[in-house]
Amino acid sequence: MIHGYHVIWPAYGFWLPNDPRGSWSETVYAWELLRYGIATKRIERTKIDPELYARWRSKAQGALKYPPVSFTNQQILDIGLGFQSYVQKSQLAVWTCSILPEHVHLVLGRHKYKIEVAVNQLKGSASKQLLFTQNHPMQRFGQGLSRLPSMWAEGQWIVYLDSEDAILNAIQYVEENPIREGIGRQHWSFAKPFEGIPSGGWTSYQ
Repeated sequence: MIHGYHVIWPAYGFWLPNDPRGSWSETVYAWELLRYGIATKRIERTKIDPELYARWRSKAQGALKYPPVSFTNQQILDIGLGFQSYVQKSQLAVWTCSILPEHVHLVLGRHKYKIEVAVNQLKGSASKQLLFTQNHPMQRFGQGLSRLPSMWAEGQWIVYLDSEDAILNAIQYVEENPIREGIGRQHWSFAKPFEGIPSGGWTSYQ
């Protein structure tokens, strides 16, 4: 039985759909990228020589329509405010969160609707907050467009958590991720401590 989720999604240009290490994408939509391989959707990550991978990544990112997004410290704070706004409205259970310059990790409780819907709403709320503060990383590319290009990559990676141990391990991994990246531990007010799985079994945590 699924009780929670560890969700990861990248900023635009960080983890490409045809990444030779594997990806969560089924399709490469941009023909410019297709020159560097088809989609590599798979669960297990493939090890690849770092030098070969660095050359592939440099060429593939150079084929993107826009430069890869890397969030500044202020943009990370704005993304957090966007997440907070949605969490408060939806009562989504967030047990921990790490917002890194190029990707996001969250550990979430099971909700009343699909996790993919929750992720899309979180992405949208963060983008809305960055538009409000005029700090959206794609703002300079919006001239003549009805809407800005997305600062997020397509899709997300979802790990389904079926036990308290799995949830606690995911929480520990996510909380330590900013430390591994040299940023330092993050604390978000919308993330509430995990208090265990209720004895009654399945719950929507709402």
